[in-house]
Amino acid sequence: MPLASPFTSEQYSLSELMVAAAAREISDREVVFVGMRLPLIAFVVAKKTHAPHAIGLFENGVIRSTPASELIYTMADPPNLLGATQCLDMLGVMSLLQSGRVHLGFLGAAEVDRFGNLNSTEVNGERGRVRLPGSGGACDIASLAHRFVVLMEHCKRRLPERVSFLTSPGNGDGAGWRQRMGLPRGGPSAVITTKAVMRFASDGEAYLASVHPGIKIVSDQLTTTPEPSALELRAIREYDKEGFWTR
Repeated sequence: MPLASPFTSEQYSLSELMVAAAAREISDREVVFVGMRLPLIAFVVAKKTHAPHAIGLFENGVIRSTPASELIYTMADPPNLLGATQCLDMLGVMSLLQSGRVHLGFLGAAEVDRFGNLNSTEVNGERGRVRLPGSGGACDIASLAHRFVVLMEHCKRRLPERVSFLTSPGNGDGAGWRQRMGLPRGGPSAVITTKAVMRFASDGEAYLASVHPGIKIVSDQLTTTPEPSALELRAIREYDKEGFWTR
């Protein structure tokens, strides 16, 4: 059911709320590993609202200073190649990570634990162990970007205390772990779920930063995730006209 926004006199979907929250994680002039699905739209929204000079990277080697002129469904779609700033190979964009030039990466995962570690390799399903696609470039991004943000469904089985398989590193077992492991920078900045936004304290552990409108939790400490503005909603809907990623 769409949520009503008293600030915009609009209705918006939960996916649109998550896109708006993700877009706000991008600062102007940052280099961002965009990825697909909701982060792709978040990049578009950031470019059209508050971060016009952000640069988007795709794992297949595409670098864009402007979003593709039309919606893409895979990162190799022709509209993503047309007008690209550069079309390199995977090694070319991954080398930007190694040299410390990537500020933010968006990731997904089957599991995220209290320290922001990610599992996209295997999980315990109802019928035993289930194999998943694995890391792709996620481990590189989690290890070498200045920070990363995760978007995922909010449910108990996907938010365990400890991941059942460590695919991509967050804060390991707490503060100082990344330094001990030789990771020069980075770590999780936020986890944006279908119910809330979690951030990470100085001890490396996640805390609940805000809950989305309509989610009820008894606490005097929590804020409500800001709803999408009219400008953000317009940017989302002009790009994803049929709601393919955001319906």
